[in-house]
Amino acid sequence: SELFYERGIHAVGVDLVAETAGVTKKTLYARFGSKDALVVAYLQGRDRRWREFLDGFVAASEMTGLDRPLLVLDAAAAWSDDNSPRGCAAINARAETADLSAPVSQEVTRQKVWLLGVFADLCREAGVADPEGVAQMLMLFYEGAIVTVGTATFSEPFAVARAAARATLAQAAVAGRDDQATQA
Repeated sequence: SELFYERGIHAVGVDLVAETAGVTKKTLYARFGSKDALVVAYLQGRDRRWREFLDGFVAASEMTGLDRPLLVLDAAAAWSDDNSPRGCAAINARAETADLSAPVSQEVTRQKVWLLGVFADLCREAGVADPEGVAQMLMLFYEGAIVTVGTATFSEPFAVARAAARATLAQAAVAGRDDQATQA
């Protein structure tokens, strides 16, 4: 995990992974079958840790209403310093994979679709009128922030993303109230 995240997928060969893990290449191939499968396992491991962190973060929060969807951005800000100083491992892996049908690309899509669903669920929970549409906007803010962490373009990108997300949620709430008033 450390090798792939810190150096990149293409820069890390199976020989180095085997040496670092203290096993033979034959053992790695026997367990994973291919380098792609090893990379998928790496991505799944990081994703599992992120999901557990996010679930715990959301469960521990007392935020309510329109602040609930913002928890993903707050959790990501707390997570990124220790776990993602080079940006999102999934995005980085996808950037190194040309084939959209490759197992790595499919795993990245699976992870991102899941996170979009988390945003949508939190938007529904908050009573947002168009939870899927707003979730897509929040996902864009999240993705932009995590890429900005990796590129170090400016400091505190999650704070900027959170402010934009908060404004979007406030606007969505106003639009929802206007729609309800029109229907009444």
